[in-house]
Amino acid sequence: MEWKGDLSVDGFLFLENGAFPHQDNQSLSVATNFEVYHDIRENLSFTIEAFYRLDSEDKERSHGDLSLAELLYFTDNWELTVGFGRVFWGATEFAHLVDIINQTDQVEAIDGEEKLGQPMVHLTVPKDWGVIEAFGLPWFRERTFPGINGRFRTPLVVDTDDTTYESSSKDHHLDLALRFSTTLAEADIGLYHFIGTSRDPVLQLSLDQDFNPVLHPHYEQIGQTGMDFQLIAGEWLLKGEAYYRTGQSRSYGATTFGFEYTFSAIADSLMDLGLIGEYVYDDRDEGWLPTINENDIMGGLRLAVNDMDDSTILLGVIHDIDFGSTIIAVEASRRIGESVRLNLDASIFTNMDARDPAFSLARDDFIKLEMIWYW
Repeated sequence: MEWKGDLSVDGFLFLENGAFPHQDNQSLSVATNFEVYHDIRENLSFTIEAFYRLDSEDKERSHGDLSLAELLYFTDNWELTVGFGRVFWGATEFAHLVDIINQTDQVEAIDGEEKLGQPMVHLTVPKDWGVIEAFGLPWFRERTFPGINGRFRTPLVVDTDDTTYESSSKDHHLDLALRFSTTLAEADIGLYHFIGTSRDPVLQLSLDQDFNPVLHPHYEQIGQTGMDFQLIAGEWLLKGEAYYRTGQSRSYGATTFGFEYTFSAIADSLMDLGLIGEYVYDDRDEGWLPTINENDIMGGLRLAVNDMDDSTILLGVIHDIDFGSTIIAVEASRRIGESVRLNLDASIFTNMDARDPAFSLARDDFIKLEMIWYW
């Protein structure tokens, strides 16, 4: 049996007063993660990953999750995992359109990259010509949302106690997914189809028990077909994602594609500099199921210092072509000694247009410092 874990402390400093009442300009939180791995026998193993966070300002951010608790059995021809699992699909840097299996943990990160554990039965069959994966997802996880004291929230608080579903089975609808992935020459390609409860809720106007206006999440049944690809051509990395969705009032599609070019050993050093460019387009009508990535261009620089402390810096800019809103973000990370890592994140929201679905973030410019102790 193998054990490992970490303890982290992070602090947010917001550069402006909040746009809504009850929002403070700073917050502090403490979180712990642990992982247990056990080989039961040669082809059977069990893994548990869990975390809990305690936040000083937002009670909705004080939460925990069993992100992984799966039993893995494998043979020479197939493998089967049962339990809480994590699956990532996608290729691009800024917008992960096709990543649909796990629900977004929105109180953990505003970029949508943190996910909740998903109960599943996952069958994988590798072949010489590709890999087939089948998923049965028997229990739906609701998205988390910031509370009344939280930053990065909608103008009206999302009341997750008043969640509704299109399916009469509610959160016990059996969702299904099938994926095929393969490698052709220098290209990695994935194709999938998903049937079940949308991970993206429709936020509908409602009243809470005190007759205050709130938003409540409504989860619809959808069908979604998608693909992702990644092609290596020398120093170029070409990548893209796309999907077509049915079931939400009308059918629509979305796509993102772009490149990353790496300058290796810049200035005769060990450092590598990556130049990133991407574009995202969403076919949804304005005002219907709003999304912050409807017609955006994105650019970034990724510096890998390649030193003993694994230092990295990512600078990204997202510009909304329709409204002119711009988000500038920096992510930096460096290891200190053998068991400590320091992370710095900062985002500035500029020229935010009131018509932009991201306008509620206009006064949420922040600097976040995180220190993690590993054991």
